[in-house]
Amino acid sequence: MAPGGEGRASRRRRRRREGEAEEPALEPLCCCEYIARDGARSHVAACICDCQELDDGCDRWISGKPLAPGALQRILDTVSDRCRVPWLRGARKVEISILPPLVLLPALLHMAAWHLLLGVVILASLPALTLWYYYLTHRRGDQTLFFLSLGLFSLGYMYYTFLREVAPRGRVGPAQLATLTCGLGLTLLALRRAKEDPGYLRRPGEGAAGSECPGGQPVPVGPESREDWCTQCRLVRPARAGHCRLCRVCVRRMDHHCVWINNCVGESNHQAFLLALSFFLLTSGYGIALTLGTICPERSIFTALFYCPGVYATSSSALSFTCAWYCAIITAGMGYIFLIQLINISCNVTEREAGRALRGRTGRRLLCGLGVDPGQYNRGFLSNWRHFCSLGAPPRPLPAEDMV
Repeated sequence: MAPGGEGRASRRRRRRREGEAEEPALEPLCCCEYIARDGARSHVAACICDCQELDDGCDRWISGKPLAPGALQRILDTVSDRCRVPWLRGARKVEISILPPLVLLPALLHMAAWHLLLGVVILASLPALTLWYYYLTHRRGDQTLFFLSLGLFSLGYMYYTFLREVAPRGRVGPAQLATLTCGLGLTLLALRRAKEDPGYLRRPGEGAAGSECPGGQPVPVGPESREDWCTQCRLVRPARAGHCRLCRVCVRRMDHHCVWINNCVGESNHQAFLLALSFFLLTSGYGIALTLGTICPERSIFTALFYCPGVYATSSSALSFTCAWYCAIITAGMGYIFLIQLINISCNVTEREAGRALRGRTGRRLLCGLGVDPGQYNRGFLSNWRHFCSLGAPPRPLPAEDMV
């Protein structure tokens, strides 16, 4: 055979082998199709089909047998994966943790407006249930959008109730309504800024902020830097940085992971977080004052919160009074967080450092135990606040000797 013919035959055989090795291309997804977590192609109409975990759980529940270990988690994972909405180029997954506040909050508030005793029971149980769910997710180390959804929907629903039930009574002027609306807008803008990069520490060549740190075994380092070495991110952390086990990334001057914004609070967004708290407290307090001054005008704001005769005479005033109490409970909780933040900033200590000092009994308690001052970075009240106001500058790149 001629040399040219032999070369063409070898090229044909090579192309044939490459074609056999290539996997067939998947057809584009329609608006109702998606790729399930097991890699199979599925359809939103088949959301209740072929659910072995749910079938086994129902069989065990009917027969009175306990669930198998991990069965409930597998059922929740399956439900979460199949909760989708049709979208262009494939159905989009809906985070199931955002749905309960959208349904339960209006229903519970309307139920609480039926009677005073029922309102006391429901409003007292809401913080308890919220704390229980927080400790449940915190112990498991899972991220959840439940608290972010609850916070944003509470803001929107309270504003909607105010416009529908309180403003039409004629006691709220245009200037007062504009002030309340501006406060709500400023709160949302500050929350948006607080949701941004808190100061993630990334190795050169890593992806966007918030991506998971690469795993791996720890690399031997010197004894002087062993305490600041992060085995997950594989880098030496600068002073006051910390690793978040929920975000799985190290953060500069990490304060804490806030479930209400589903993000860490660190060097780059701590000011925005404090600003969002300030705007929320002012706006919420102003909204409560306007509401109580409208439905119970003959009494002072504080007195009307505890004693407002005839407030349950109509469903409109009862719902407004219930929402005012709900806002007061949320405002009290956020006010406590705001107070702790002010104490920590005044002592130039982060929440993470205060917790470590409290566990190790190495700090000085302040204001009946509300704050802890380890004294390591405290330079005086004014200097501490100047340092806090200077946070957020673009971080300097890590030295090359800190990278492995």
